[in-house]
Amino acid sequence: MLFNSYQFLAFFPIVFFIYWGIKCVIKSNLSLLIRNLFLLLASYYFYMCWQPVYALLLLSSTVITYVGALLIKHDGNHKRFWLSASLILNLSILFFYKYFNFFADSINCVFQSWGIAMSITGLDILLPVGISFYVFQALGYTIDIYRGDCIPEKNFFTYALFVSFFPQLVAGPIERSRNLLRQFNEEHTFDYDLAISGFRLMLWGYFLKLCLADRAGLYVDEVFNNLADHGEYSTLVASVMFTIQIYGDFAGYSFIAIGCSRMIGFRLNDNFRRPYFATSITDFWHRWHISLSTWLRDYVYFPLGGSRNGTSKTYRNILITFLISGLWHGANWTFVLWGAIHGLAQCVERKLGWNKMQWSIIPKIVHITITLIIVNTCWILFRANSLTDAISAYSLAISPSDISLISIKMALWSIGIPLMILLVKEVIEENGVTASIEARYPFLVNYVWPTFLILSIGCLGLFEGGQFIYFQF
Repeated sequence: MLFNSYQFLAFFPIVFFIYWGIKCVIKSNLSLLIRNLFLLLASYYFYMCWQPVYALLLLSSTVITYVGALLIKHDGNHKRFWLSASLILNLSILFFYKYFNFFADSINCVFQSWGIAMSITGLDILLPVGISFYVFQALGYTIDIYRGDCIPEKNFFTYALFVSFFPQLVAGPIERSRNLLRQFNEEHTFDYDLAISGFRLMLWGYFLKLCLADRAGLYVDEVFNNLADHGEYSTLVASVMFTIQIYGDFAGYSFIAIGCSRMIGFRLNDNFRRPYFATSITDFWHRWHISLSTWLRDYVYFPLGGSRNGTSKTYRNILITFLISGLWHGANWTFVLWGAIHGLAQCVERKLGWNKMQWSIIPKIVHITITLIIVNTCWILFRANSLTDAISAYSLAISPSDISLISIKMALWSIGIPLMILLVKEVIEENGVTASIEARYPFLVNYVWPTFLILSIGCLGLFEGGQFIYFQF
Protein backbone atom coordinates (compact mmCIF):
# COMPACT_ATOMS: atom_id res chain seq x y z
CA MET A 1 0.00 0.00 0.00
CA LEU A 2 1.59 3.23 -1.15
CA PHE A 3 1.23 6.45 0.83
CA ASN A 4 0.25 8.17 -2.41
CA SER A 5 -2.51 5.69 -3.25
CA TYR A 6 -6.25 6.11 -2.85
CA GLN A 7 -6.15 2.91 -0.80
CA PHE A 8 -3.99 4.58 1.84
CA LEU A 9 -6.11 7.72 1.80
CA ALA A 10 -9.01 5.47 2.84
CA PHE A 11 -6.94 3.28 5.19
CA PHE A 12 -5.34 5.96 7.35
CA PRO A 13 -8.49 7.90 8.37
CA ILE A 14 -10.07 4.58 9.39
CA VAL A 15 -7.02 3.75 11.52
CA PHE A 16 -7.01 7.27 12.98
CA PHE A 17 -10.66 7.27 14.07
CA ILE A 18 -10.72 3.69 15.34
CA TYR A 19 -7.48 4.16 17.29
CA TRP A 20 -8.71 7.26 19.10
CA GLY A 21 -12.24 5.83 19.29
CA ILE A 22 -10.94 2.89 21.34
CA LYS A 23 -9.41 5.41 23.73
CA CYS A 24 -12.77 7.15 24.13
CA VAL A 25 -14.90 3.99 24.49
CA ILE A 26 -12.62 1.89 26.72
CA LYS A 27 -11.51 3.70 29.86
CA SER A 28 -9.87 0.76 31.62
CA ASN A 29 -6.23 -0.33 31.56
CA LEU A 30 -7.12 -2.56 28.62
CA SER A 31 -7.32 0.49 26.35
CA LEU A 32 -3.55 0.59 25.72
CA LEU A 33 -3.36 -3.15 24.98
CA ILE A 34 -6.32 -3.09 22.61
CA ARG A 35 -5.04 -0.04 20.74
CA ASN A 36 -1.61 -1.63 20.33
CA LEU A 37 -3.18 -4.84 19.05
CA PHE A 38 -5.27 -2.82 16.62
CA LEU A 39 -2.18 -0.97 15.34
CA LEU A 40 -0.36 -4.31 14.98
CA LEU A 41 -3.18 -5.76 12.86
CA ALA A 42 -3.36 -2.55 10.81
CA SER A 43 0.42 -2.65 10.27
CA TYR A 44 0.40 -6.24 9.06
CA TYR A 45 -2.55 -5.51 6.78
CA PHE A 46 -0.64 -2.51 5.42
CA TYR A 47 2.39 -4.69 4.66
CA MET A 48 0.40 -7.62 3.27
CA CYS A 49 -1.19 -5.36 0.66
CA TRP A 50 2.04 -5.77 -1.34
CA GLN A 51 2.61 -9.51 -1.05
CA PRO A 52 0.84 -11.39 1.79
CA VAL A 53 3.39 -14.20 1.98
CA TYR A 54 6.21 -11.79 2.82
CA ALA A 55 4.52 -10.99 6.12
CA LEU A 56 6.05 -14.32 7.19
CA LEU A 57 9.52 -12.79 6.73
CA LEU A 58 8.54 -9.81 8.84
CA LEU A 59 7.20 -12.17 11.49
CA SER A 60 10.32 -14.35 11.31
CA SER A 61 12.64 -11.40 11.89
CA THR A 62 10.43 -10.31 14.77
CA VAL A 63 10.43 -13.74 16.46
CA ILE A 64 14.19 -14.19 16.01
CA THR A 65 15.08 -10.87 17.61
CA TYR A 66 12.42 -11.12 20.33
CA VAL A 67 13.64 -14.54 21.45
CA GLY A 68 17.28 -13.55 20.95
CA ALA A 69 16.88 -10.51 23.21
CA LEU A 70 15.32 -12.59 26.00
CA LEU A 71 18.10 -15.18 25.76
CA ILE A 72 20.78 -12.47 25.81
CA LYS A 73 19.23 -10.98 28.96
CA HIS A 74 18.62 -14.23 30.86
CA ASP A 75 21.63 -16.28 29.74
CA GLY A 76 24.42 -13.82 30.38
CA ASN A 77 27.15 -16.43 30.17
CA HIS A 78 26.32 -17.07 26.52
CA LYS A 79 24.99 -13.68 25.49
CA ARG A 80 27.63 -13.23 22.79
CA PHE A 81 26.51 -16.52 21.25
CA TRP A 82 22.84 -15.52 21.29
CA LEU A 83 23.67 -12.12 19.79
CA SER A 84 25.68 -13.77 17.01
CA ALA A 85 22.91 -16.26 16.32
CA SER A 86 20.30 -13.50 16.10
CA LEU A 87 22.48 -11.37 13.80
CA ILE A 88 23.36 -14.31 11.54
CA LEU A 89 19.76 -15.48 11.18
CA ASN A 90 18.44 -12.00 10.39
CA LEU A 91 21.24 -11.12 8.01
CA SER A 92 20.76 -14.50 6.30
CA ILE A 93 17.17 -13.54 5.50
CA LEU A 94 18.38 -10.22 4.12
CA PHE A 95 21.19 -11.86 2.12
CA PHE A 96 18.98 -14.55 0.62
CA TYR A 97 16.30 -12.21 -0.66
CA LYS A 98 18.36 -9.14 -1.50
CA TYR A 99 21.95 -10.14 -2.22
CA PHE A 100 22.11 -13.78 -3.35
CA ASN A 101 21.68 -13.02 -7.05
CA PHE A 102 24.14 -10.12 -6.83
CA PHE A 103 26.89 -12.24 -5.33
CA ALA A 104 26.08 -15.17 -7.61
CA ASP A 105 26.43 -12.95 -10.70
CA SER A 106 29.65 -11.42 -9.34
CA ILE A 107 31.19 -14.84 -8.65
CA ASN A 108 30.16 -16.06 -12.09
CA CYS A 109 31.88 -13.06 -13.69
CA VAL A 110 35.08 -13.73 -11.73
CA PHE A 111 35.18 -17.38 -12.77
CA GLN A 112 34.45 -16.50 -16.39
CA SER A 113 37.31 -13.99 -16.38
CA TRP A 114 39.58 -16.82 -15.21
CA GLY A 115 38.32 -19.08 -17.99
CA ILE A 116 36.57 -21.45 -15.56
CA ALA A 117 33.27 -22.90 -16.76
CA MET A 118 31.25 -22.49 -13.57
CA SER A 119 27.85 -20.92 -13.07
CA ILE A 120 25.78 -20.31 -9.95
CA THR A 121 22.11 -20.16 -10.87
CA GLY A 122 20.27 -17.11 -9.59
CA LEU A 123 16.95 -17.18 -7.78
CA ASP A 124 13.70 -15.97 -9.31
CA ILE A 125 12.40 -14.15 -6.23
CA LEU A 126 10.84 -10.77 -5.61
CA LEU A 127 12.62 -8.43 -3.20
CA PRO A 128 10.34 -7.96 -0.17
CA VAL A 129 9.54 -4.28 0.19
CA GLY A 130 11.26 -2.55 3.11
CA ILE A 131 13.27 -5.60 4.20
CA SER A 132 16.47 -3.61 4.79
CA PHE A 133 14.62 -1.16 7.04
CA TYR A 134 12.85 -3.55 9.38
CA VAL A 135 15.81 -5.96 9.59
CA PHE A 136 18.14 -3.12 10.62
CA GLN A 137 15.60 -1.85 13.14
CA ALA A 138 15.29 -5.32 14.68
CA LEU A 139 19.07 -5.80 14.70
CA GLY A 140 19.55 -2.48 16.47
CA TYR A 141 17.17 -3.61 19.22
CA THR A 142 19.09 -6.86 19.74
CA ILE A 143 22.43 -5.06 19.91
CA ASP A 144 21.00 -2.53 22.39
CA ILE A 145 19.91 -5.41 24.64
CA TYR A 146 23.38 -6.95 24.39
CA ARG A 147 25.01 -3.65 25.36
CA GLY A 148 22.61 -3.12 28.23
CA ASP A 149 21.23 0.09 26.73
CA CYS A 150 17.66 -1.11 27.21
CA ILE A 151 15.76 -4.01 28.71
CA PRO A 152 13.94 -6.65 26.63
CA GLU A 153 10.28 -6.09 25.86
CA LYS A 154 8.35 -8.95 27.48
CA ASN A 155 5.10 -8.45 25.58
CA PHE A 156 5.60 -10.05 22.17
CA PHE A 157 2.77 -8.13 20.54
CA THR A 158 4.19 -4.79 21.70
CA TYR A 159 7.59 -5.71 20.30
CA ALA A 160 6.02 -6.94 17.05
CA LEU A 161 4.35 -3.55 16.71
CA PHE A 162 7.73 -1.85 17.17
CA VAL A 163 9.17 -3.82 14.22
CA SER A 164 6.10 -3.48 11.98
CA PHE A 165 4.69 -0.01 12.82
CA PHE A 166 3.15 0.86 9.47
CA PRO A 167 4.13 4.56 9.02
CA GLN A 168 7.86 3.78 9.03
CA LEU A 169 7.84 0.07 8.19
CA VAL A 170 8.92 0.09 4.56
CA ALA A 171 11.14 3.18 4.24
CA GLY A 172 11.99 4.41 7.70
CA PRO A 173 12.98 6.33 9.64
CA ILE A 174 14.86 3.40 11.19
CA GLU A 175 13.80 3.78 14.81
CA ARG A 176 15.54 2.82 18.04
CA SER A 177 13.89 0.96 20.86
CA ARG A 178 14.69 3.72 23.35
CA ASN A 179 12.54 6.11 21.32
CA LEU A 180 9.70 4.24 19.63
CA LEU A 181 9.34 1.00 21.61
CA ARG A 182 8.89 2.80 24.92
CA GLN A 183 6.09 4.89 23.39
CA PHE A 184 3.99 1.77 22.84
CA ASN A 185 4.03 1.26 26.61
CA GLU A 186 2.92 4.82 27.36
CA GLU A 187 -0.65 6.02 27.65
CA HIS A 188 -1.47 8.49 24.87
CA THR A 189 -4.18 11.12 24.89
CA PHE A 190 -5.25 13.02 21.83
CA ASP A 191 -3.12 16.13 21.38
CA TYR A 192 -4.72 18.57 18.95
CA ASP A 193 -1.55 20.59 18.37
CA LEU A 194 0.50 17.45 17.76
CA ALA A 195 -2.11 16.09 15.35
CA ILE A 196 -2.27 19.38 13.42
CA SER A 197 1.51 19.55 13.15
CA GLY A 198 1.43 15.96 11.88
CA PHE A 199 -1.22 16.84 9.31
CA ARG A 200 0.90 19.76 8.07
CA LEU A 201 3.93 17.46 7.78
CA MET A 202 1.89 14.94 5.79
CA LEU A 203 0.75 17.66 3.40
CA TRP A 204 4.35 18.83 2.97
CA GLY A 205 5.45 15.27 2.28
CA TYR A 206 2.72 14.78 -0.30
CA PHE A 207 3.69 18.09 -1.92
CA LEU A 208 7.33 17.00 -2.23
CA LYS A 209 6.37 13.62 -3.62
CA LEU A 210 3.49 14.48 -5.98
CA CYS A 211 4.41 17.98 -7.14
CA LEU A 212 8.21 17.81 -7.19
CA ALA A 213 9.62 14.27 -7.16
CA ASP A 214 7.16 12.57 -9.48
CA ARG A 215 7.28 15.41 -12.01
CA ALA A 216 11.07 15.43 -12.02
CA GLY A 217 10.97 11.64 -12.30
CA LEU A 218 9.20 11.77 -15.65
CA TYR A 219 12.24 13.36 -17.26
CA VAL A 220 14.78 11.37 -15.23
CA ASP A 221 13.28 8.00 -16.17
CA GLU A 222 13.02 8.92 -19.83
CA VAL A 223 16.71 9.88 -20.02
CA PHE A 224 18.32 7.24 -17.78
CA ASN A 225 16.29 4.39 -19.23
CA ASN A 226 17.15 5.45 -22.79
CA LEU A 227 20.61 7.03 -22.62
CA ALA A 228 21.43 6.24 -26.24
CA ASP A 229 18.44 8.27 -27.44
CA HIS A 230 19.24 11.51 -25.64
CA GLY A 231 21.61 14.40 -26.14
CA GLU A 232 24.47 15.18 -23.82
CA TYR A 233 22.96 18.19 -22.11
CA SER A 234 19.83 16.16 -21.50
CA THR A 235 21.88 13.72 -19.44
CA LEU A 236 23.41 16.52 -17.40
CA VAL A 237 20.01 18.06 -16.74
CA ALA A 238 18.60 14.61 -15.88
CA SER A 239 21.29 14.16 -13.23
CA VAL A 240 20.31 17.49 -11.65
CA MET A 241 16.65 16.53 -11.89
CA PHE A 242 17.38 13.25 -10.11
CA THR A 243 19.10 15.17 -7.32
CA ILE A 244 15.81 17.01 -6.89
CA GLN A 245 13.67 13.90 -7.39
CA ILE A 246 15.34 11.67 -4.83
CA TYR A 247 15.21 14.35 -2.15
CA GLY A 248 11.55 15.13 -2.81
CA ASP A 249 10.72 11.43 -2.97
CA PHE A 250 12.54 10.16 0.12
CA ALA A 251 12.13 13.24 2.31
CA GLY A 252 8.49 13.32 1.21
CA TYR A 253 8.02 9.76 2.44
CA SER A 254 9.72 10.54 5.74
CA PHE A 255 7.58 13.62 6.35
CA ILE A 256 4.41 11.63 5.63
CA ALA A 257 5.57 8.85 7.97
CA ILE A 258 6.47 11.27 10.78
CA GLY A 259 3.26 13.23 10.20
CA CYS A 260 0.81 10.33 10.34
CA SER A 261 2.66 8.97 13.39
CA ARG A 262 2.11 12.28 15.16
CA MET A 263 -1.57 12.19 14.29
CA ILE A 264 -1.93 8.97 16.28
CA GLY A 265 0.25 10.22 19.12
CA PHE A 266 3.74 8.92 18.30
CA ARG A 267 6.92 10.89 17.70
CA LEU A 268 9.45 9.56 15.20
CA ASN A 269 12.95 10.92 14.83
CA ASP A 270 13.78 13.40 12.08
CA ASN A 271 15.25 11.82 8.96
CA PHE A 272 16.16 14.88 6.89
CA ARG A 273 17.51 18.29 7.82
CA ARG A 274 17.98 20.31 4.61
CA PRO A 275 20.81 18.13 3.22
CA TYR A 276 21.50 20.27 0.17
CA PHE A 277 22.64 23.09 2.47
CA ALA A 278 25.48 20.88 3.74
CA THR A 279 28.95 22.42 3.69
CA SER A 280 30.73 19.06 3.37
CA ILE A 281 29.97 15.41 2.65
CA THR A 282 30.36 14.76 6.39
CA ASP A 283 27.76 17.44 7.05
CA PHE A 284 25.58 15.97 4.30
CA TRP A 285 25.36 12.68 6.19
CA HIS A 286 24.38 14.57 9.33
CA ARG A 287 21.38 15.83 7.36
CA TRP A 288 20.48 13.06 4.87
CA HIS A 289 18.78 9.80 5.92
CA ILE A 290 19.79 10.59 9.48
CA SER A 291 18.34 7.40 10.92
CA LEU A 292 20.56 5.23 8.69
CA SER A 293 23.73 7.30 9.14
CA THR A 294 23.36 7.28 12.94
CA TRP A 295 22.56 3.53 12.87
CA LEU A 296 25.75 2.84 10.92
CA ARG A 297 27.71 5.15 13.21
CA ASP A 298 26.51 3.42 16.39
CA TYR A 299 26.50 -0.21 15.20
CA VAL A 300 29.31 -0.30 12.61
CA TYR A 301 31.68 2.70 12.84
CA PHE A 302 32.01 2.85 16.64
CA PRO A 303 32.43 -0.94 17.10
CA LEU A 304 35.18 -0.87 14.46
CA GLY A 305 37.00 1.64 16.65
CA GLY A 306 35.66 4.92 15.32
CA SER A 307 38.36 7.58 15.41
CA ARG A 308 40.04 6.27 18.57
CA ASN A 309 42.94 4.29 17.06
CA GLY A 310 44.81 6.68 14.83
CA THR A 311 44.29 8.36 11.49
CA SER A 312 44.78 5.38 9.17
CA LYS A 313 42.33 3.18 11.10
CA THR A 314 39.84 6.03 11.23
CA TYR A 315 39.95 6.26 7.43
CA ARG A 316 39.58 2.49 7.22
CA ASN A 317 36.55 2.56 9.49
CA ILE A 318 34.91 5.35 7.49
CA LEU A 319 35.42 3.48 4.22
CA ILE A 320 34.09 0.20 5.61
CA THR A 321 31.04 1.97 7.04
CA PHE A 322 30.19 3.65 3.76
CA LEU A 323 30.84 0.54 1.68
CA ILE A 324 28.23 -1.12 3.89
CA SER A 325 25.99 1.91 3.42
CA GLY A 326 26.30 1.59 -0.35
CA LEU A 327 25.59 -2.14 -0.27
CA TRP A 328 22.63 -1.57 2.06
CA HIS A 329 21.07 0.65 -0.59
CA GLY A 330 21.14 -1.95 -3.32
CA ALA A 331 22.61 -5.16 -4.71
CA ASN A 332 24.54 -3.49 -7.50
CA TRP A 333 28.15 -2.36 -7.91
CA THR A 334 26.85 1.14 -8.65
CA PHE A 335 25.71 1.45 -5.04
CA VAL A 336 28.97 0.02 -3.67
CA LEU A 337 30.98 2.56 -5.68
CA TRP A 338 28.58 5.33 -4.63
CA GLY A 339 29.18 4.48 -0.97
CA ALA A 340 32.94 4.24 -1.50
CA ILE A 341 33.10 7.72 -3.03
CA HIS A 342 31.12 9.21 -0.12
CA GLY A 343 33.47 7.48 2.33
CA LEU A 344 36.58 8.62 0.46
CA ALA A 345 35.29 12.21 0.33
CA GLN A 346 34.90 12.21 4.11
CA CYS A 347 38.45 10.94 4.55
CA VAL A 348 39.71 13.81 2.39
CA GLU A 349 37.62 16.30 4.39
CA ARG A 350 39.11 15.01 7.64
CA LYS A 351 42.59 15.38 6.21
CA LEU A 352 41.88 18.98 5.21
CA GLY A 353 39.98 19.75 8.41
CA TRP A 354 36.82 20.75 6.52
CA ASN A 355 34.57 18.49 8.56
CA LYS A 356 34.87 20.70 11.67
CA MET A 357 35.25 24.19 10.24
CA GLN A 358 32.73 27.00 10.71
CA TRP A 359 32.58 29.12 7.57
CA SER A 360 31.73 32.78 7.07
CA ILE A 361 29.07 33.53 4.47
CA ILE A 362 31.13 33.55 1.25
CA PRO A 363 33.27 30.45 2.00
CA LYS A 364 30.10 28.73 3.24
CA ILE A 365 28.35 29.30 -0.08
CA VAL A 366 31.44 28.01 -1.91
CA HIS A 367 31.54 24.85 0.20
CA ILE A 368 27.79 24.27 -0.17
CA THR A 369 28.27 24.52 -3.94
CA ILE A 370 31.24 22.12 -3.95
CA THR A 371 29.36 19.62 -1.77
CA LEU A 372 26.27 19.81 -3.95
CA ILE A 373 28.34 19.17 -7.09
CA ILE A 374 29.92 16.08 -5.49
CA VAL A 375 26.55 14.81 -4.28
CA ASN A 376 24.95 15.41 -7.67
CA THR A 377 27.81 13.66 -9.47
CA CYS A 378 27.46 10.64 -7.20
CA TRP A 379 23.68 10.51 -7.70
CA ILE A 380 24.36 9.52 -11.32
CA LEU A 381 25.89 6.29 -10.00
CA PHE A 382 22.94 5.84 -7.66
CA ARG A 383 20.38 6.24 -10.44
CA ALA A 384 22.13 4.37 -13.26
CA ASN A 385 20.80 0.89 -13.99
CA SER A 386 24.34 -0.54 -14.25
CA LEU A 387 27.99 0.47 -14.18
CA THR A 388 27.95 0.52 -17.98
CA ASP A 389 25.05 2.98 -17.97
CA ALA A 390 26.79 5.08 -15.33
CA ILE A 391 29.94 5.32 -17.46
CA SER A 392 27.82 6.29 -20.47
CA ALA A 393 26.02 8.96 -18.45
CA TYR A 394 29.28 10.44 -17.17
CA SER A 395 30.74 10.42 -20.68
CA LEU A 396 27.74 12.27 -22.05
CA ALA A 397 27.63 14.76 -19.17
CA ILE A 398 31.25 15.88 -19.50
CA SER A 399 31.35 16.13 -23.30
CA PRO A 400 28.25 18.06 -24.35
CA SER A 401 27.79 18.61 -28.04
CA ASP A 402 24.04 18.89 -28.64
CA ILE A 403 20.98 19.84 -26.68
CA SER A 404 17.27 19.16 -26.75
CA LEU A 405 16.11 22.60 -25.64
CA ILE A 406 12.38 21.96 -25.85
CA SER A 407 12.34 18.86 -23.64
CA ILE A 408 14.76 20.40 -21.14
CA LYS A 409 12.76 23.63 -20.86
CA MET A 410 9.55 21.64 -20.40
CA ALA A 411 11.18 19.51 -17.69
CA LEU A 412 12.50 22.53 -15.79
CA TRP A 413 9.24 24.43 -16.17
CA SER A 414 7.24 21.50 -14.78
CA ILE A 415 9.05 21.64 -11.43
CA GLY A 416 9.81 25.36 -11.33
CA ILE A 417 7.05 26.44 -8.94
CA PRO A 418 7.39 23.49 -6.48
CA LEU A 419 11.16 23.92 -6.48
CA MET A 420 10.88 27.62 -5.60
CA ILE A 421 8.46 26.80 -2.78
CA LEU A 422 10.89 24.19 -1.44
CA LEU A 423 13.83 26.59 -1.67
CA VAL A 424 12.04 29.41 0.17
CA LYS A 425 10.84 27.09 2.93
CA GLU A 426 14.27 25.56 3.48
CA VAL A 427 16.05 28.94 3.47
CA ILE A 428 13.66 30.04 6.22
CA GLU A 429 14.30 26.85 8.21
CA GLU A 430 18.06 26.94 7.66
CA ASN A 431 18.19 30.47 9.07
CA GLY A 432 16.28 29.40 12.19
CA VAL A 433 13.32 31.75 11.91
CA THR A 434 10.57 29.12 11.65
CA ALA A 435 9.63 29.34 15.34
CA SER A 436 9.31 33.13 15.25
CA ILE A 437 7.11 32.97 12.14
CA GLU A 438 4.87 30.36 13.81
CA ALA A 439 4.59 32.55 16.91
CA ARG A 440 3.90 35.80 15.04
CA TYR A 441 1.64 34.43 12.29
CA PRO A 442 -0.26 31.42 13.71
CA PHE A 443 -3.21 31.90 11.33
CA LEU A 444 -0.84 31.85 8.35
CA VAL A 445 0.93 28.71 9.56
CA ASN A 446 -2.12 26.78 10.77
CA TYR A 447 -4.65 27.63 8.07
CA VAL A 448 -3.26 29.51 5.06
CA TRP A 449 -0.18 27.27 4.60
CA PRO A 450 -2.09 23.94 4.73
CA THR A 451 -4.75 25.32 2.40
CA PHE A 452 -2.05 26.48 -0.01
CA LEU A 453 -0.44 23.01 0.05
CA ILE A 454 -3.78 21.29 -0.61
CA LEU A 455 -4.48 23.57 -3.57
CA SER A 456 -0.93 23.12 -4.89
CA ILE A 457 -1.18 19.34 -4.66
CA GLY A 458 -4.55 19.44 -6.42
CA CYS A 459 -3.25 21.66 -9.23
CA LEU A 460 0.35 20.46 -9.66
CA GLY A 461 0.43 16.91 -8.28
CA LEU A 462 0.73 13.73 -10.30
CA PHE A 463 -1.76 11.15 -9.07
CA GLU A 464 -0.49 8.08 -10.87
CA GLY A 465 0.66 6.16 -7.81
CA GLY A 466 4.39 6.33 -8.54
CA GLN A 467 6.33 4.06 -6.19
CA PHE A 468 8.74 5.63 -3.72
CA ILE A 469 12.38 5.16 -4.73
CA TYR A 470 13.52 3.80 -1.37
CA PHE A 471 10.95 1.00 -1.43
CA GLN A 472 13.46 -1.00 -3.50
CA PHE A 473 15.91 -0.99 -0.60
